[in-house]
Amino acid sequence: MTPTHDFVGIGIGPFNLGLACLTAPLSELDGIFLDERDSFSWHPGLMIDGVTIQLPFLADLVTMADPTSAYSFLNYLKATGRLCRFYIREDFYPLRAEYQAYCQWVTDQLPNLQFGTRVAQITYDEPERCYLVHTRRGGQREVLRARRLVLGIGTEPWLPAPARDLAGPAIHSADYLPHREELRSLDSVTIIGSGQSAAEIYLDLLQAGTPGHLNWVTRSPRFFPMEYTKLSLELTSPDYIDYFHALPATGRGRLNREQRHLYKGINGALINQIYDTLYRRELGDPAPTTLLTGVTLTAADWQPADSRYQLRLRHEEQAREFTLRSQGLILATGYQPRTPGFLAPVHDRIRWDEYGRFQVSRGYAVDLAEAEIFVQNAEEHTHSLTAPDLGMGAYRNSVIIAAMLGKEIYPIERSVAFQRFGAPEPAGSELAG
Repeated sequence: MTPTHDFVGIGIGPFNLGLACLTAPLSELDGIFLDERDSFSWHPGLMIDGVTIQLPFLADLVTMADPTSAYSFLNYLKATGRLCRFYIREDFYPLRAEYQAYCQWVTDQLPNLQFGTRVAQITYDEPERCYLVHTRRGGQREVLRARRLVLGIGTEPWLPAPARDLAGPAIHSADYLPHREELRSLDSVTIIGSGQSAAEIYLDLLQAGTPGHLNWVTRSPRFFPMEYTKLSLELTSPDYIDYFHALPATGRGRLNREQRHLYKGINGALINQIYDTLYRRELGDPAPTTLLTGVTLTAADWQPADSRYQLRLRHEEQAREFTLRSQGLILATGYQPRTPGFLAPVHDRIRWDEYGRFQVSRGYAVDLAEAEIFVQNAEEHTHSLTAPDLGMGAYRNSVIIAAMLGKEIYPIERSVAFQRFGAPEPAGSELAG
């Protein structure tokens, strides 16, 4: 019989890679990580020159849990001879390509990462009380045994209903770079969406001097910036997760909708850069472009006769319908969590909510015992905007490691916010003045 691992991590994105870093020095925790890709790759279609991640370097794979880790971003810079240049640059936000290179540097050092391995299904061995992870790797089948699972499979591109199963060359923003040169050659391109990716793509095409007409359309009432004020950033704290997780599901859903501007907007500096670019272009070579807010895509048709989309749009505030014809179409419409089919055989061991989503415990477990199956970035509906936040990854991994070992290896900071979330306990009590 093959040995039984303490856990198997499925998916090697930044969150599970951080878990691999933090568990690597722990002799009492034996884990292995699997990913069907051939190597680490983080948003390869959006590695636009010069763009940065939206968090400072402290939000690397490990530092917020273990500032002394050998797998920190600063140690990566030191090891590659770039620490002084990063210091002189005086910008705490790593380039996105730099973050990818850092993660690749980490993967090169960890022995327990197994790429090119697809998980086909997961079953449960009742007599042995462990999970059987059935994998395929290079035509070979293998079964790994583990007492626990950590799911870090990431999200998948989301498309609005009118754009699903759409014919023609439309792409999601996740696939932008491989199609960039083709898009630059078209006589019209339309971007749908108003998040950071949409803005980066718009500016990239604008600066390239795309000869065609460039449209940028969003249903949001404005091109709104992400909010970085410090008291708002306290919403990415353990204190706020405690408050949010204890709310009824309807309240959490409402808050998630209301808080989108905190993390699904655009970096304010990028908005200004776009405006300044338009301003400069107006003086000599005006950019043929149209920016539309408050406009919803209601239907889309690919018309092969003239190789164009006909987009039917609705201006929500004016309640007016109109159409737009465009040769290219980029759907920068975000991502959604996914439930992998390989979990089907252990469906009954997992807690689900009334909407078919994981019912995630405060400690990130989704199994009936709240001790066997953990999730990374699949809990936005239960843990708020902290779920996809790279800056909270090390905290979450500290919690998961503590749950697996029954003790805290990396001290968990439980109360870091100056503000109080919620009314005092018990209900009806008086708040001390």
